[in-house]
Amino acid sequence: MNIGLNHFIVLSALLFAIGFFGVLLRKNTLVIYMCLELMLVASTLALVAFSRFNGTLDGNVFVFFILTVAAAEVAVGLAIIVALFRRRQTVQVEELNALKN
Repeated sequence: MNIGLNHFIVLSALLFAIGFFGVLLRKNTLVIYMCLELMLVASTLALVAFSRFNGTLDGNVFVFFILTVAAAEVAVGLAIIVALFRRRQTVQVEELNALKN
């Protein structure tokens, strides 16, 4: 079986859709955060697939940029979630609806 560009694009779209609906439907901030990371990985997979099948390095450069942004996102995002949990004792979105307190 030969794996072509369409297979990678379908897998990337499926991963992105799962992440997108996870962000829309889930109530836990950690799960929402993981769904955002899944969407980021899906875009990375698509860029690598396009880069490989076009024979250029443009997609690989974008992947390095995305990995850098993802590392910063992990540090800041997890710090915010931990700070919210320490202050409010919950990570549920419904209970984090006020900016006061």
